[in-house]
Amino acid sequence: MRRGVRRTPFAPNPWGGRGRKRIGLLGGSFNPAHDGHRHISLQALHSLGLDEVWWMVTPQNPLKQTAGMAPFAVRLAEAERVSNHPAIRVTGIEARLGTRYTADTLAVLTRRFPATRFVWLMGADNLAQICHWDRWTSIFRRVAVAVFDRSPYSYRSLAGKAARRYARHRLPVRRSVLLPRVAPPAWAFLHLKRHPASATAIRQRQAGQ
Repeated sequence: MRRGVRRTPFAPNPWGGRGRKRIGLLGGSFNPAHDGHRHISLQALHSLGLDEVWWMVTPQNPLKQTAGMAPFAVRLAEAERVSNHPAIRVTGIEARLGTRYTADTLAVLTRRFPATRFVWLMGADNLAQICHWDRWTSIFRRVAVAVFDRSPYSYRSLAGKAARRYARHRLPVRRSVLLPRVAPPAWAFLHLKRHPASATAIRQRQAGQ
């Protein structure tokens, strides 16, 4: 077991700031957070030259049922425990902003942090179904997007609606480190070492105990 990193809770100023940083945003329910989230975050920090990755724990994902969803405070605390890295910052800022959809959250963040270059981080499974998200095209227009290989969704995601629509804006792997500096729409698909962890599998194991 890794030794925990003691640190004060991270609470970015909801009114913004002018720091010139490159920040990856990994949003989700984190129900629960696991080593797969940490693995993607560490890969993003290294491959994209990011200064930080923010884990944005959502109060409630609009596409997921409330049944089986752990309390918000519990998910935040577990994410803080699992993250265990000074450059991975766990935040519940969406609850403070009062935003429900990713499109709204990004609109507020990019307006309030005008000097920050945000990169939206997600797995290939989310690329495959992002066209069902509210105002999904505004996400690609507002921030760069990094998609991480995740079996068995990768082939389907690269043949999907979002990948086809923004095909000409896709950066080759060798230029993916430039992603935080490229004006959106811009995205990259990163073929990195996969991690087997799954929140669904963890919940199923916990339910069977």
